[in-house]
Amino acid sequence: MTFIIRTISRTADGRVIIRPLAIEKETIGIGRDASNDIHLPDLAVEPFHAALTKLPNGRVLAQTVGGLGFTVDGRSTKRAEIDTNRGAELRFGGHLLTLAMEDGDATIAIERTEAVSDATGEKDERTAFSLVGLLPGKRTGAWTFFILILLACLAWPVYSWATWHDAKTRPAGFHADQMWSSGPLSQAHRSLEKNCQACHDKAFVSVEDNKCVACHTGIHDHADPKRQINAMAAPNFGKRIENGFKSAFGVPTGQRCVDCHTEHQGAGPMPATAQAFCTDCHATLKSRLTDTKIANVGDFGTAHPQFRPAIVTDSSGQGGRPMFQRISLDARPIQNSGLKFPHGVHLSATNGVARMAQTMKAEQSWGNALACKDCHTPTADGVRFQPVEMERSCQMCHSLAFDRIGGTVRTLRHGQPAQVVADLRAFFRSTGPVRPISLGGIERRRPGDYAANETQGDYSSGLRSYGGGADAAINAVFTKGGACYDCHVVDRTGDAGSAGWHIKAVVQPERFLQKGWFDHDAHKTEKCETCHKAATSTATSPIMLPGIATCRECHGGENSRAAVPSSCAMCHSYHMDAAAPWRTKVAVNRAKGQDRFVQPSASGKGVTH
Repeated sequence: MTFIIRTISRTADGRVIIRPLAIEKETIGIGRDASNDIHLPDLAVEPFHAALTKLPNGRVLAQTVGGLGFTVDGRSTKRAEIDTNRGAELRFGGHLLTLAMEDGDATIAIERTEAVSDATGEKDERTAFSLVGLLPGKRTGAWTFFILILLACLAWPVYSWATWHDAKTRPAGFHADQMWSSGPLSQAHRSLEKNCQACHDKAFVSVEDNKCVACHTGIHDHADPKRQINAMAAPNFGKRIENGFKSAFGVPTGQRCVDCHTEHQGAGPMPATAQAFCTDCHATLKSRLTDTKIANVGDFGTAHPQFRPAIVTDSSGQGGRPMFQRISLDARPIQNSGLKFPHGVHLSATNGVARMAQTMKAEQSWGNALACKDCHTPTADGVRFQPVEMERSCQMCHSLAFDRIGGTVRTLRHGQPAQVVADLRAFFRSTGPVRPISLGGIERRRPGDYAANETQGDYSSGLRSYGGGADAAINAVFTKGGACYDCHVVDRTGDAGSAGWHIKAVVQPERFLQKGWFDHDAHKTEKCETCHKAATSTATSPIMLPGIATCRECHGGENSRAAVPSSCAMCHSYHMDAAAPWRTKVAVNRAKGQDRFVQPSASGKGVTH
């Protein structure tokens, strides 16, 4: 069967033009796409709308290809068998297709009907739904909207600002100049939400540093401003363009507070400074400041030096104040804190200390051997740990008892060597007790002797067994094996009141990393042993700080794939604040490139720094 397609069009004067086309196919397509056998330029017709397929006995199957249907003799359908001998009318959008049989061939007459469709042979599909002619012209519309935007976004805000800029506070409600704000203030400045003039007191002038330091009076420069300028890297091409725009609009291009502290970025905490702000200078710092002792730092995960904690080099120091020195952990520094404490001995699970701990803990339902928490108590905020106190953490095992009078036990005065000497001399001058105690005052109680001495009451070798009297007993306290010697650094430079013995002050630093910040509370899900290898330490004055390799197991640079991407601001403060307390530099050993610091404390109980 041959399909004979007759396209019917009409001229302006009413003449009819018929263009016939014979197609020898079993199936022909109908749609808006030009590749169809029957092309219908009508937006109401799908690109591939339907297909006509030949059937025996002069019948034709019409069915949709897309989702839209068509009408057959006024009835809407998506599939129909048509007898061309009887004829039928199919409508697709604004086009009428009349099927008939003529000399054994199926004929299809196609005619466009304007009453149904807005698409004519001369119309462009892109303008079929255009609003041209219904709205003002482009030029008129552009100027109209420009004037409206100028009034709403410039004139109105300027008027609002001019009305209220002299007022200390504004009444509640909307003010047009708020449209110029890029967002709400951070939590730190939330109290200034209704007081724009606190920072913006000059129209069209960027916030000046004097507005910041008017409130933040304790803030000082990151370093010497002149050295900071010399330390800054030359601006790259993009930065030079940015500075050019700033200069054109009157925005200062020097070091300003707002370069780091960006406001109106959201109602939460002020965003942390990006790592690049620091590394722009510090990644190649030594190439510009050749005399600096600060190492180049470009990224915590890949370009950061080993930690240099402030180590106690002399617990007594100059004028009785402890001396500190920053030393790299690669040098395996030993601390001279005035205290001898082997962590490994105390954390053993099998030695005498462990057996004593098991005995005491069983009595008080504590558990087994000693653990870190038995001696180390966190501060209220969980950031650091309180200094260890003899009375709270040590005395249970290291007793200073030396005499018992009735039900009262006399103990040596901890931290007062002159008083210890006086008490022992008084003891030997007085009439001795019936059963003097030797548990710890003269011969320090050993861990394994706890049960035997305490429960059986072994007081047979009293203080009076010392043939030399008071002097021998005093020497026994301050020499090896005595109550003071094995835990403290003792020398013979003391005054006569302490029988020539002197005990160095004990300094327990709560903070070693003076240039950085570490929060234990943020790491409370980890065990102490993960970072501090105390159980295997044999030194008497070790530094239990983890090296940078331990930190890098979790932390990496800001753009790294580490478990905790860490920018510079996570650990370092640009301005020195309460997180890094005051210290006085007393000397600089330039030959070794190391600073020596003195801490303003000589209490003996410990220093916070």
